[in-house]
Amino acid sequence: MPFHQLVIDLGRADPGPAEQACLGLGAIAISLTDAGDHPVLEPAPGATPLWPEVRLQALFGQDAEPRVLAAVLTAMLGLSGGAIRIEQLADRQWEREWLKDFRPMRFGRRLWVCPGGQPAPDPQAVVLELDPGLAFGTGTHATTALCLEWLDAQPLAGRRVLDYGCGSGILALAALRLGAASATAFDIDPQALTATRENASRNALEDRLAVAAAPAGIGGPFDVVLANILAGPLVSLAPALAGYCAPRAALALAGLLDAQAPEVAVAYGPWFDIAPAARRDGWTMLAGCRRAE
Repeated sequence: MPFHQLVIDLGRADPGPAEQACLGLGAIAISLTDAGDHPVLEPAPGATPLWPEVRLQALFGQDAEPRVLAAVLTAMLGLSGGAIRIEQLADRQWEREWLKDFRPMRFGRRLWVCPGGQPAPDPQAVVLELDPGLAFGTGTHATTALCLEWLDAQPLAGRRVLDYGCGSGILALAALRLGAASATAFDIDPQALTATRENASRNALEDRLAVAAAPAGIGGPFDVVLANILAGPLVSLAPALAGYCAPRAALALAGLLDAQAPEVAVAYGPWFDIAPAARRDGWTMLAGCRRAE
């Protein structure tokens, strides 16, 4: 069954009124996308960032009258004539569309991340099956890839791991696949926690994974701590992340543009011997060791 889609370029306007107007007129789905070329970097846990210029796409059912809807929305939102485009979309299994661009990927020597049902080319691979759902993290972003490659090179057997700002749970679950004894995945975004639990179940790793929705549930200390978020939150979190680390614990910090890495390294200097460990596509990952007290 085909769908009608109305497309509105909102520029810098708050998308909230347009969303509510479309939903009030019977839209069955609303999507917000980048109307320019302004990438959203990895958000802090729980953040929902938008672009400087936003495009709204409202999906309506087969029986809708798109020209009437466009006219009504134009009047409701005070738009100029012709500001709303009408498109026809063939029916698809929309929630699985992302899979067409997600293929098995290798990180380091052993680790492969695969969408559910797709095998790794290497029969000796350590395989993590993944469906990120609505959470951040498939391994396709450079910051996540750097963390996965770092994990693949670590001696994880028997170690306790914390993934702070876990998104899809990819880093915590990869650590478990690579031999960690236990992992804790923390995020304040409910969608991230849902995705993490589902991915843990998919990989039969529930018994070694703890999921925390608040700092009080994190526990510790940990032998390995990873945080793939943003430079600002990482700077403010330095004392807290240091507190989660056991003496000599390994730390990996990502989500940093190259120019931001020195400031973050300085913030962690009181507790860690830390330095850039890898760079890719303008991103830097810092890694270090918690000094013994």
